Parts: sequence; C-alpha cells; structure tokens
Amino acid sequence: MKKDYVESTTPPEGYDPQREQMLDFKVEEDLDKLCETDSKNFILTTVDELFNWARLSSVWPVTFGLACCAIEMMAASATRYDIDRFGAGAFRATPRQADLMIVSGTVTAKMASRLKRIYDQMPEPKWVVAMGSCAIGGGPYFKYGYHVVKGVDFIVPVDVYIPGCPPRPEVLLDGLMRLQDKIRGRKGKFVQPKWVQDYASKIPYVKPEKGR
Repeated sequence: MKKDYVESTTPPEGYDPQREQMLDFKVEEDLDKLCETDSKNFILTTVDELFNWARLSSVWPVTFGLACCAIEMMAASATRYDIDRFGAGAFRATPRQADLMIVSGTVTAKMASRLKRIYDQMPEPKWVVAMGSCAIGGGPYFKYGYHVVKGVDFIVPVDVYIPGCPPRPEVLLDGLMRLQDKIRGRKGKFVQPKWVQDYASKIPYVKPEKGR
C-alpha cells in the first residue's frame, strides 16, 4: 500500500531562515503609503512650465530633407542613434502635424519659397533647426554659388544652429537637446568642449607677412 506524502516543515540543516525575507518586497505597505492623502502628493508649478515640459518630450519634426545632411538626419532616426529616445522620432508627412523643421542641406533660391510655405503651414509653437554649413551660411557655395541662399535665417527664424559639413548624428542629437533646453526655458552660458581647443591648436597657421 502506497504511503501518503507528508511535506516536512523542518528546514534542512544549514538553511538560513532570513532568505525568505529577501523575497518579501512589502508591496502592500508601499501601496498604502502611495495612496495616503497627505501633503506629499502635490507639486507646485505654472501652466506654462507644465506645457513646456510636455512639448520638449514630444517634438514632431516635419519630413523634410534637402541634401547630404538629410542622410545624417535619417541615420539619427534609425536604430543606431534612435532619435525617438528624445521624443522626436515621429516624423510627420504633413507640416500641419509638425512643430519642428530641420533644414538639413543646401537651400537654393528655387527651394526657398517652398521652404517658407511649409514653415507657414506649421502650427504654433514651432521651431527651426539649421543643420549643416549650407543651411547656416551657404557652405562651400557661399562665394560662387549664386543659386544658393546664404543662410536659411534670411527666410525663417532659426532657433538652433548645428555646424558641420555634414554634421554627424551625435551632433544633431546634441542640437536637439539644446532645443529642448530652449523649450524648457533654461538659460545658461555655453561651455566650450576641450576637444575644440585641442583641435584648433593643431590647425597649421602661417602668419601673413607685412604688406600683404
């Protein structure tokens, strides 16, 4: 006849009874503290700061690319850099659903009127990022490129300038964070990175002679 199994309640030799307390996360006590209606369950802020906090994490760029800088912008939105981590990955196909224009590339005179039209169709509040040296000041076409606009800020107001030809995706993400600081309303002094001075010191410079 088969004997009935009886579970033993005696711990084995060398067993530490405090191990069972390690798995006790005290969930019920934490929920009771969370549900308490005391003076800790409120925040003090303004409506503008609350709206700015919501805006800076939900920036929707318009799907708008012009030249080689647009390739870097696409790379920033891909999985390697993932611009969606900052809440700016929802590229909209219509300007009426976007609040950020990233001018990524060369702006020609023929394209300037189209760019202004897209900007006018975007709802307020809206922001503009000039990405690359062509969008900032004409780039390599500044001197002889009669067909290139010498700076997109002649057409639309620019909030953040991102230098480079073309700038890498990391630089675009840094410019996006500077835009978020501007939306947040934070003001501070620019601190020049150390690598900028190190790189500038390595550039060969020949002092011009007198009379030239």
